[in-house]
Amino acid sequence: MDKFCLITNRDKDTNLEITNQITSYMRKNNKECILLEGSEIQDCGCYCTDTKEISADIECAIVLGGDGTIIQAANDLLGKNIPIMGINLGTLGFLAEIEKENIYTALDALYEDNYRKQERMMLYGKISSESMDIFEGTALNDIVITRSGFSRIISVSIYINEELVDRFRGDGVIVSTPTGSTGYSLSSGGPVIKPDAKVMVITPICPHTLGARSIVISAEDSVRIQINESKKTQDEEAIATIDGRKVFLLHSGDYINVSKAKETTNLIKINGISFFNILRTKIGQGGE
Repeated sequence: MDKFCLITNRDKDTNLEITNQITSYMRKNNKECILLEGSEIQDCGCYCTDTKEISADIECAIVLGGDGTIIQAANDLLGKNIPIMGINLGTLGFLAEIEKENIYTALDALYEDNYRKQERMMLYGKISSESMDIFEGTALNDIVITRSGFSRIISVSIYINEELVDRFRGDGVIVSTPTGSTGYSLSSGGPVIKPDAKVMVITPICPHTLGARSIVISAEDSVRIQINESKKTQDEEAIATIDGRKVFLLHSGDYINVSKAKETTNLIKINGISFFNILRTKIGQGGE
């Protein structure tokens, strides 16, 4: 690889110290590199990247930050077919697996084409009311419907391929990719899914029933989650988020359709550490 772009979470690298070190190292090795600017998304406080400066011959996006930065970058780079290598400046770093002390080793591996790409599936979600479509977008991690800040528990109906599967009251529901299975879904009691599996996971959030459990379905299935009327009608029943980027207020009768997205995200793997090793060491699954 010879041509790169850098996406930096400036809350993690405030003075661009690490970013500038990478840029200098690349230029010393006669590599081309551009630093992409970001702008704040007002409704969620995160940053999106201006991708207008990306030329068609960029071979790799190097993302400095945490897992959230990579998830945002994956959406910003949607459709450009640019693989992502993450450098962990955060805490967990499950997706951004290159640690600061290994940056130059990882860069050298890219220069020598000593890497592999891992394709990650994404979700496509369309939020609709009874009369109109509200929003559509993609998610690398998950799509979440949950109760709004001061509301009581909400009632949701879950349909798979238009067949009613469950109806329950609780805090909401998560639809996640295998990538997202180690995030909010896991903390809500969902299963861990191997990243290259072609499935979706539907996980209830604090269901007010003993019977509601996570469901693993094929990536070819379609999911519809509908907000039912509460016992006490409220103006704002629930909220929906797509990879945490957008927040949409949902009312009784509103619904969201979820399916596998046409687009995918390619993550660059350098160090050869297996998914289960990362799972054990970073999340503590089976750790000593």
